[in-house]
This record gives sequence, structure tokens and C-alpha cells, in this order.
Amino acid sequence: MARENKSKYAIMAMLSMGPMSGYDIKKLLEERVTHFWNESYGQIYPILKLLQQEGLAEKTVERQEGKPDRNVFELSAEGLEALRQWQRLPVAKEKRRIEIVLKLVFGSKVAHEDLILQIERFRDMEQEMLVFYTCISEGFDLEFAADPDAPFKRMALNFGLHETRAHLAWSDETLKMLRNMEPSKGQQG
Repeated sequence: MARENKSKYAIMAMLSMGPMSGYDIKKLLEERVTHFWNESYGQIYPILKLLQQEGLAEKTVERQEGKPDRNVFELSAEGLEALRQWQRLPVAKEKRRIEIVLKLVFGSKVAHEDLILQIERFRDMEQEMLVFYTCISEGFDLEFAADPDAPFKRMALNFGLHETRAHLAWSDETLKMLRNMEPSKGQQG
């Protein structure tokens, strides 16, 4: 079975919010979902063309004075149904790539202090993420008051909050373990 292109559905989900250009989609992705999903322009524009070819989106050309024409895409009825069908499918198990864990697995190859420094840096990044998610959470109800997807967006935000808190707890636990360990011979200098 061919691997499903999840990027296609991410773009369709963006279009389900209303007509958008490729630029609009990229901007919205960066503003709203960049911490758990991203797409490059090199992915967005070919997918928009494919969606149009498959009849899942329709393109309108908006003329702009003194600027190039603007291509705006809108999800078709078939596109909305395809998005709904995809949303009903079970979530596939994702292959994860977590660099800090990979470095830790081979921790005996580097100086003990370097491992501690790596975990401290990771913890600092996660602390910044927690501040970011907390700020969004504090203004959430006001910003999304009229949004029918607000409860679902809150659930997604909560995922980020829980995951970040788990990473912080793991970092604290790991730092404590590392600080209580005797460096092995392979970790010297």
C-alpha cells in the first residue's frame, strides 16, 4: 500500500477554513500549527496544483494592480468530503526522530559534562515552549471566542502543554541521574 501524503490533507484542512493563496496557507501554518506541523512553499504549491487536478480544490485568479495575479484556492465539495474521509481514518504510527534521545543513547562516547549541557539546553528550549503555550492558553478564550473549532484547537493546545511538561519532567529526572553518575572511562575528556 502506498504511503499516504499527509501534507495533502494538511493543505486541505487549511483550505477548509476558507479560500487562500499558497502564501496565505504558509502564513497560517506558521501562525497556528508550526509547533506540530509545517510545510514549505515547495510542498504547498505542488499540492495545490494536484488538488486542483483531482477536483478537490478550485482556483480563482485575482487580478492585482501593480502586482502579479494572485491564485486563490478553495476546497470543493469533493475536497471537503475527501478531508472528512481522511479524518475518519485511524492515525498511523509515526516514526519519531528525537535527537536528544539519540545523543543520550550513545552517551558513553562523550564527556559527562557535555551530556549534562545537552540536556540543560534541551530543558531550556522546552521551558521556552511552555511559556509560549501558556501565553496562547491565557488569551485563548478571547481570541477564539467565535471560532466553531475552538474546543478542538484547545485540545491540540493541551497536547502541546502536556508534551512539553513531560519533556521538562524527563529533563529534570535525567539531569538528576547524570549528576549522580560517575563518568565512565569512555566519557573522559
